[in-house]
Amino acid sequence: MIYSWADIYSQQLQKGDGYDLLKPTYSIWLLDDTLVTSDKDYVHTYKLRDNRGQTLLDHGGIWLFEIDKFSTQKIASEEQRWLRFLKEGEGLDDQSLPDWMSTHEMEQAMNTLIKFSEKERDYHEYQARQNFLREQRTIQKELETALAEKQEALAEVARLKALLALQDKSL
Repeated sequence: MIYSWADIYSQQLQKGDGYDLLKPTYSIWLLDDTLVTSDKDYVHTYKLRDNRGQTLLDHGGIWLFEIDKFSTQKIASEEQRWLRFLKEGEGLDDQSLPDWMSTHEMEQAMNTLIKFSEKERDYHEYQARQNFLREQRTIQKELETALAEKQEALAEVARLKALLALQDKSL
């Protein structure tokens, strides 16, 4: 997490740029599992500080949201609204959304989730169709190969019969 934050932070500068061009960088991690087991809170904020808590540089930080720990039923902030959406969004009925989803942003988020689901379904249908077509082409090739081999065998039998007939006439 620190490496990713530092990488994003450092990529702001091009060759010859001064450090004064650096802007704060915020790294937000949405975790499905629990990372900080020693704390029951679901939000963790990390910044560059010394051991007394003094901030070295106020240039962003790393935020961890442990979605699995989030269990608030009454939504009191946009942060909680989004965390609840991330935790429960897949199971929501888009035709009957709960009250906490009654904002323009949440409706957009739900529409995006539906589009992703449809795209995923479309993708799987496309892949299934491609697999079917590949199988059909493979079967067709095998049939053509078997037919060609059969025709070669019949031609060989006809040639052998002709040879036998010639031998019988010469005897």
